[in-house]
Amino acid sequence: MSLGLPVYNGERHLAQAIDSILGQTFGDFELIITDNASTDATGEICRGYAERDSRVRYVRNETNVGAARNFNLTFELARGAYFKWVAHDDVCLPTFLERCVTTLDSAPPSVVLCMPRTTLIDQDGAVVGDHDDDFDLRQPRAAARLKHFGRIILSCGCHSVFGLIRTEVLRRTRLIGPFVASDTVLLGELAAEGELWELPERLFLARIHAECSHRKFKTAEEYAEWFAPAQSRGYVRFLRTKLATECVRGIMRSSRPAREKPACVAAFLYAWCRRQGQIDGGALKRRLFAQLGRMRPTALGDGVAEPVQH
Repeated sequence: MSLGLPVYNGERHLAQAIDSILGQTFGDFELIITDNASTDATGEICRGYAERDSRVRYVRNETNVGAARNFNLTFELARGAYFKWVAHDDVCLPTFLERCVTTLDSAPPSVVLCMPRTTLIDQDGAVVGDHDDDFDLRQPRAAARLKHFGRIILSCGCHSVFGLIRTEVLRRTRLIGPFVASDTVLLGELAAEGELWELPERLFLARIHAECSHRKFKTAEEYAEWFAPAQSRGYVRFLRTKLATECVRGIMRSSRPAREKPACVAAFLYAWCRRQGQIDGGALKRRLFAQLGRMRPTALGDGVAEPVQH
């Protein structure tokens, strides 16, 4: 198993995150830390762990390559059959990995990801409350999974991106893209590939604090720049259209049989547009296909719901 921890200037909470991984009841893993040219004590902390524990591999980027590229680098260096991203400021309770490994080992190959439920903590580690993503996508049919995904895509916390994933399936995706909310798109690609199981235990502690990415940046442009310097510009103005478009792209490039893909796209778009509380999806459908450029609009049929608002 491989765990990837991308980090930039994470000195305050990094040690606790690493300790929570090294203290797991399941210990047969490699922990790959990719340091995005940090300017604080992050490097010193990581080198110390790498010296003390042979499971830790530390890689430092010469320059800051953006969050998306740094996340993907941890996966490119991975060698295990299962993979999990680790956030530098979150905490995994001791049986997190054991429960996920046991689940995937015993589940059919159609189950591509499993993730325990989430509890929120503050900057000092105090419990804020429980969080429910409603991200249990066990439906055998891909269209049913993507319909559920379309309903929850704008309200879930996307904590499932930190679940345990089958490496061979994750390798078929585009990983984290160079645009805001690309982690959400990745979850949609995984849902197209197979089932995503949520475990009932709350074994993941997600830290909410002033420096976490969705709170730190004052403007959408700053957030885009964090994802991928100089690459995300132009996506911010039409972010929701970009998000829907990339989800459709992910479905179309998935390993699903070609005959299933139109139904999967239609199910996702119907649920997505209903989530916006609208009625007629013609404008959204035309905009999506203008960007996709490789499917006929009739492939979706008629009657999807109204365009999203920007």
